[in-house]
Amino acid sequence: MPFPSLVPTSRDFNPGDYPIKQFRSQSGAEIRILYGDSRTGMALNLAYDNVTDANADLFLTHYNEVKGTYNTFTLPSAAKTGWTGAAASLDVSGVNAWRYAEPPTVTAVRPGRSSVRVQLIGTL
Repeated sequence: MPFPSLVPTSRDFNPGDYPIKQFRSQSGAEIRILYGDSRTGMALNLAYDNVTDANADLFLTHYNEVKGTYNTFTLPSAAKTGWTGAAASLDVSGVNAWRYAEPPTVTAVRPGRSSVRVQLIGTL
């Protein structure tokens, strides 16, 4: 089963950074070494407010199918709906793979309705 193709209510994105090692001498001189050409540590938090319990269950089912935080997956274009910048800006450099940072959080809003929070980490 692919990641649920629902449009998020809100999106919080951290683009990560390039792998850099910094060395500082006793005199204060600094040397920085770049260890790669792709950003790492990307994070994407998605919120799905006031969805049906059946739709909330789609996230729990997907989480189980990818073995929790173990396997990676791609995101459907619906996860980027509303973003008017370059679509590639919200992707992992070259691979576009994501994994769960933690289990989805489901909060009951009222009978039959829930809000879901999903925290994802970009992987290379």
